Amino acid sequence: MRTPRVIVIGAGVGGLVAALLLAARGLNVTVIERADAPGGKMRQVEAGGVRLDAGPTVFTMRWAFDEIFDEAGAVLSDHVRLHRAQRLARHAWREGERLDLFADVGQSADAIGAFAGRAEAEGFRRFCARARSIYETLRDSFILASRPSPVHLVRHAGIGGLPNLARISPFATMWDELGKYFHDPRLRQLFGRYATYCGSSPFAAPATLMLVAHVEMDGVWRLEGGMHGLAQALAGLAQARGATFLYGRHVEQIRTDSGRVTGVSLVDGETIDADAVIMNGDVAALRAGLFGDASRDALGGAPRAQPSLSAITLAMRARATGFPLVHHNVFFSQDYRAEFDDIFKHGRLPAAPTVYVCAQDRGDDDAARDDERLFALINAPAGQHARDMSQEELRQCEETIFQRLAACGLQIGAATATRTTPADFARLFPATGGAIYGQASHGWMASFTRPGARTRLPGLYLAGGSVHPGPGVPMAAISGRLAAHCLMADMGSMRQSRLAAIAGGTSTR
Repeated sequence: MRTPRVIVIGAGVGGLVAALLLAARGLNVTVIERADAPGGKMRQVEAGGVRLDAGPTVFTMRWAFDEIFDEAGAVLSDHVRLHRAQRLARHAWREGERLDLFADVGQSADAIGAFAGRAEAEGFRRFCARARSIYETLRDSFILASRPSPVHLVRHAGIGGLPNLARISPFATMWDELGKYFHDPRLRQLFGRYATYCGSSPFAAPATLMLVAHVEMDGVWRLEGGMHGLAQALAGLAQARGATFLYGRHVEQIRTDSGRVTGVSLVDGETIDADAVIMNGDVAALRAGLFGDASRDALGGAPRAQPSLSAITLAMRARATGFPLVHHNVFFSQDYRAEFDDIFKHGRLPAAPTVYVCAQDRGDDDAARDDERLFALINAPAGQHARDMSQEELRQCEETIFQRLAACGLQIGAATATRTTPADFARLFPATGGAIYGQASHGWMASFTRPGARTRLPGLYLAGGSVHPGPGVPMAAISGRLAAHCLMADMGSMRQSRLAAIAGGTSTR
């Protein structure tokens, strides 16, 4: 039988992983990417004559990538150089009010004790145990499952696992649950921020997202050359395994015949035949009909959920003084609830935002640089609120960002910046409304409404941060792996059916 041909739409991390694993299994794989480089949201931009990451900056769950590279017959450390962070992040509320978290739980507990008192340090240790329990309960039964449901979780847990399932607190909000461990509002704010890793508000996200804290404490790595280097490594290895990449090309339609995918048509008029297509993009693009009418209904009638957070980002080449930056830094607002009310209830930029700053040339130390690469981000509303902002609005927004940094002692001077707004994200990633993480994870059922790898349209599969298991670099990578495995399993079933029909002389298909 001829080698099956697969088209992957989009070279984000999910699509790259799917392409790599399928090519490693000997399939004929073509990746079509509208940008001129791999990575999707894991992109780089230029500022002041240097290039820097302008997307995800945190690398966690290394084990997932170790397994992916191993499955492709390679070793992760041979393709990217990783340095494990000992200092996870530095947090500030005002000048002189700082707290560092460390990879070592004991060291973090000591720092929290010095910052907020012994009781809060003890609460932190209990919180760590709880976050670990949630993660261990959901790792195999949810994160790595192809299409989990509440019933699936209960069945997977079994009688002996039901107490652990109850302890994930799916019906409590993250904010309320954090109150059981921390009385200091600053610590509640710090650990509530992990909800934003999924594009959500800690006041509406389920307590299960506390597992993100364990994921970070289990290991954060810094990649030499930045996160974009991971995308380049995946693409390079996929090519070495036989995959073809077409950059600067735009898919106009997913073609079908007799109710099954047959390939794609490009904007320039070219058509490419395929036995299967993996769409590595936001599922909103399918629902909006951006790939044709046939694929519009591939997801069924799932309701549209609340869009996740968007962002305003500043990629800068600048001089930073007055505050000892490390690689990851967070400068918190004074009223966290008002910040998320502004975004999700009122659909406007927060009046007083929390600012994240990645000092991309720094590691665990806080050695100053004369001229360094900085990436700053504040959360912003998406959807209908992702409009083009006036120059005055943008000026005021940047002024607000620098005021928040200055209130914590950080001065940014001589900055050359490249800005990205929610409207820019909406243009870069059509049909998303600028939402960076797909749908918000608000309410206990939100995670179960994300589509899985398989769709209702035979031959069409999904990968990326808007599908199960969710947003973030490792989760998107796992989605690509799940898509590849589902596709291979389905193709194996099809081959067996065809062989059986030939051998037996009849077919039940």
